[in-house]
Amino acid sequence: MIDFLKNYFDRLPISQENKEIFNLPNCITMVRIAVMPLLFLLILSPGRFFSLVIALLFIVASITDLLDGYVARRYNIVTKMGKLLDPIADKLLINAAMIMMIPIGRVPAWVVVVFVVRDIFVDGLRSIASSEGLIIQARALGKQKTLCQVIAVSALLIHYPIFGIDAHVVGMAILYIALILTVWSGTDYYKQFHRDVIKK
Repeated sequence: MIDFLKNYFDRLPISQENKEIFNLPNCITMVRIAVMPLLFLLILSPGRFFSLVIALLFIVASITDLLDGYVARRYNIVTKMGKLLDPIADKLLINAAMIMMIPIGRVPAWVVVVFVVRDIFVDGLRSIASSEGLIIQARALGKQKTLCQVIAVSALLIHYPIFGIDAHVVGMAILYIALILTVWSGTDYYKQFHRDVIKK
């Protein structure tokens, strides 16, 4: 299936310059971004059915994060646009989902603020480091934080009990674990920035 899609995109009658943007991994990433407006359905109708539908969409969109990276590496079509879009799409999807849950009382606003501020802080450090010709690589703690966020947000989007399990309670427990990892990883990124950029 992936081979078919890759061949299809290769045969599209577009310029080489546009293929830097409209290749298969980037289009998968753009689909992930396109899911975000659907999160507004959660505010309009936060019932059991729409909560489950939105949660499933969020899970599928999160899985595409693994898919676009795999396709880009497997077929050696890593582009500058892809490197820019992928992390932005991840953060937008997770943060948008949490923000949408604030008005309906599923997530405390202060928790979301911590996540968003940390992302802005780390992105700022990376930008400054990049301007100095240094790359701050993604850390294991950051990846663990993102995984916990995806699991927590999925459960919080479901919200209602499912298979005898209170999805909201499970989601909040994992979200607080993600919160600890968020602060921890943010500190870790700053230490690396201080060592590699400020001291040099």
